[in-house]
Amino acid sequence: MPTAESHVEAARLVREAGGQLVGRTRLQKVAYLTQLAGFGTTFPFSYRHYGPYSEELATGMELARAMGFVEEDEKRAEWGGRYSIYRTTDRTPPAVDQDRARFVAEVSKIGAIELELAATAAFLRAAEGVQGDPWQATAQLKPDKAAHGRLDRAKQAYHALRKIDTPAALPDI
Repeated sequence: MPTAESHVEAARLVREAGGQLVGRTRLQKVAYLTQLAGFGTTFPFSYRHYGPYSEELATGMELARAMGFVEEDEKRAEWGGRYSIYRTTDRTPPAVDQDRARFVAEVSKIGAIELELAATAAFLRAAEGVQGDPWQATAQLKPDKAAHGRLDRAKQAYHALRKIDTPAALPDI
């Protein structure tokens, strides 16, 4: 059951991402890392196939779309799956915290697979309490995605995010 403000928070993420956010998986990972960095929201996240996932966030985005806070353009990927492109409207709530908006904008620039890997590693440390190397655990969970230098790029992107001044420090992984 979404909170009364989940649709506002979901729509605000699109605004803070620069007015467009591509992919439901990206939405989830951006929200998770933003929350982990201490920028409000209290979406409950659990681990799913693509990493941290919040059903409440997904429902909030559906409500945001239904209320005209965002537009959703659903596309077919080359591999046959579907993805969404979320865009702001004149009804999208404004950003209320410029530091958060800057953080969301930076997270949104990370490549989709690298973002998934980074958010997964952070989740494994923060929520699952993995004591060993969460990057290694992530590579074991997602061997195909971790290949071809993507895990190293995910580490670099995550370490760059850790350098941003945030209310709560991202876990040192």
